[in-house]
Amino acid sequence: MKKSYIVDSSYEDIRIDKWIRNFLGKFPQGLIEKLLRIGKIKLNNKKIKSSTKLNFKDVINVYDVKFEEKFLKAKLKFKPSNEIIKENEDLIIDDNKDFIVVNKESGIAVQGGTKSKKNLIDIFSKSKVFENTKPYSVHRLDKDTSGVFIIAKNRDTARLFTSLFRLRKIHKTYLAISYGELENDKGILDHDLLRYEGNNKIIEKSKTIYKVLDKNSSCTLLEMNPITGRKHQLRKQLSLIGHPIYGDDKYTLDKRLKTKNKELMLHSYKIKFIINNKKHTYKALLPNYFKKLIKTKRLKFLI
Repeated sequence: MKKSYIVDSSYEDIRIDKWIRNFLGKFPQGLIEKLLRIGKIKLNNKKIKSSTKLNFKDVINVYDVKFEEKFLKAKLKFKPSNEIIKENEDLIIDDNKDFIVVNKESGIAVQGGTKSKKNLIDIFSKSKVFENTKPYSVHRLDKDTSGVFIIAKNRDTARLFTSLFRLRKIHKTYLAISYGELENDKGILDHDLLRYEGNNKIIEKSKTIYKVLDKNSSCTLLEMNPITGRKHQLRKQLSLIGHPIYGDDKYTLDKRLKTKNKELMLHSYKIKFIINNKKHTYKALLPNYFKKLIKTKRLKFLI
């Protein structure tokens, strides 16, 4: 028996193994790769690898796959209260016919997953802001990272943003507070970052431009502009040079520095892009806990 699926624009440029987990079940990576290798799952009638990225309106065919109960989990959507919907609507920076820009709070995921039920997409799907349409996620922002985030209101806009991100025509600026005093006041972080897919090692080129805004013997306030868009890129790179971000227990190797800050001091401060020859620039106000640490550490913030 064959089942066919057409790729939605919100999954353009997303790996097929992620699509499989979202639509078919929480299969182990090894099983996904086997299903692709033996042709049980094909993309546009061709065998592909798990790392293959999808395009809008691609056709995914699934042939005689036995969906075992231990892998199939009901994809429960988060059901936000009216209070939660209103709280997130109040964080909107801009609202137009094609997209919204929101100042995402730390601690909330963009999309639901096995570890995160509360998420922006499910919240805004119940909002009047998306009446007669639905929210489309067009880029990533870690659950614990706050700041500027774009949500498209239709497929065409979602595809446009996905293309702009892929072509690196959207410029993002982050603010971070890291442990210790960086030696150089500006520079480029250029690393080969390692991650795993099952037992497979994946090495990805990663590049970030940074500038020190202020520093002292205990910490550094940084402005960071990622050129590439790897998962946890800024967090990993600062950790690799010995200056992990405050509140980042995952990439802080020195146990003495862990759990001193509950919040991750990484904020998506500004985003810039051009659509139809019109320049768009959005800034997101710093969270109170971020401003508090700046004050406590006697750092200067003049942006």
